[in-house]
Amino acid sequence: MEPVLVSACLHGVPCRFDGRGKASAAVAEAVGDRRPVAFCPEVAAGLPIPRRPAEIVGGDGHDVLDGRARVVDDTGHDVTEEFVDGARRALDAARGAGCTEALLMPRSPSCGRGTVYDGTFTGELREGDGVTAALLERHGITVRPAPRG
Repeated sequence: MEPVLVSACLHGVPCRFDGRGKASAAVAEAVGDRRPVAFCPEVAAGLPIPRRPAEIVGGDGHDVLDGRARVVDDTGHDVTEEFVDGARRALDAARGAGCTEALLMPRSPSCGRGTVYDGTFTGELREGDGVTAALLERHGITVRPAPRG
């Protein structure tokens, strides 16, 4: 059975910033008959559950990896190091399991693919990827945002 890396919250693990999971029939259908490898980069890097919401300021995950942007929580605390560490751990988990694809949480500063929150904590979005999504893509793992529903 082919493995696919899945954001742990989408697999039902209560690990989101607000302490909840986000399992859905749409995600289960997208995983299909593949073997889900559930992983939360933020928890793997030692961030607590629940935790303050965080957004990328000054760009997207690629900019964070290149040192041009930061990840901060809604109090201004810089959590860039934890997000980069979590992304590296996610890459290690994906490689270790033999994943060539990842199904990740939309809009997340870690897992977002194509669209992320814009760093203003107002719910506004911008084009771009989260830190983990960016690192996985850079290493040849296809990243897809999870379907909503």
